[in-house]
Amino acid sequence: MTEIKGILFDLDGVITDTAEYHYEAWKKLAEDIGISFDRDFNEKLKGVGRMESLDLILEHGGKELSGADKEYYASKKNDHYRTMISNITPNDLLPGILKFMEEIKLAGIKTALASSSKNAQPVIERLEITHLLDEVVDATKVERGKPDPEIFLKAAEQLNVSAAGCVGIEDAQAGVEAIKSADMFAVGVGQSLKKADWIVQDTTELNLKDLRERF
Repeated sequence: MTEIKGILFDLDGVITDTAEYHYEAWKKLAEDIGISFDRDFNEKLKGVGRMESLDLILEHGGKELSGADKEYYASKKNDHYRTMISNITPNDLLPGILKFMEEIKLAGIKTALASSSKNAQPVIERLEITHLLDEVVDATKVERGKPDPEIFLKAAEQLNVSAAGCVGIEDAQAGVEAIKSADMFAVGVGQSLKKADWIVQDTTELNLKDLRERF
């Protein structure tokens, strides 16, 4: 029977909830460009990288920008977001996630962050959980965003464990698809995510005993 060798965490919606900050930052940017932006459309951006998100917004608004302008606006969105997350503290960890991560550490299972965010490192530092993650793989370290499996495969490689021995935890459909494309066990948090092997309503349901039984 295969044992769990590595657990790979998404950041937004799994460890902390910065989704509202992303929404506000994208909404401000979209309005600057003259594109209407609401929460329904924002759902399409979950788990998607920054440039891909900007492309979706431009397509939604029927607008085109040059490569240089895209870089400018993507950077501007990031400036909005970084300002908003500057006040994050350990109190912003999602319920139950710290206990779960500590349980994993105690069991000797390797852990990694697999996040589409380019701001993952400062966020985990503010959350004070760097000691609970063996590796951090973010958008700066991969060429292709989710649902491509590259980020999860890279995390497994850096942990020096096989994909078959890895569990990926995600709250977005693009993330679950990336995990399954990497031939890993997928845990979906918070909604009915297609293809997830185990779905929990929220992070308080995550525990190593149940995960091992399902794995």
